[in-house]
Amino acid sequence: MTDAPKPADRRRYRRVQAPILVRPASIFSRVVPRRVNDISLGGLRTYSDDPVVVGQRQEIELLFQGGGSATLLVEVAWVETLAPDAPAKYECGLRIVHARQEDIASIARALGD
Repeated sequence: MTDAPKPADRRRYRRVQAPILVRPASIFSRVVPRRVNDISLGGLRTYSDDPVVVGQRQEIELLFQGGGSATLLVEVAWVETLAPDAPAKYECGLRIVHARQEDIASIARALGD
């Protein structure tokens, strides 16, 4: 796996830190949910111990504080390998490719929009 450089900050959406967890969206997933580092209506930044590749698409589930969830199709925009003492092996940026309108509304509420 090669790390891709983080793109220049060309964000269209405001990013905030919010008490949201993320995990792969699968009834068979045994991955412990991870904290979302920051999130916007266009994507999110989080950690991973599993190798991911720029361009890879996956379905994820966001878990909101107080209950509720949203399922999104995301694409890996960038990956950075972290130091051995970091909280995970990788940090990655995920761009939202597809989400139902009600899931986008749930994210907006969590962002305080």
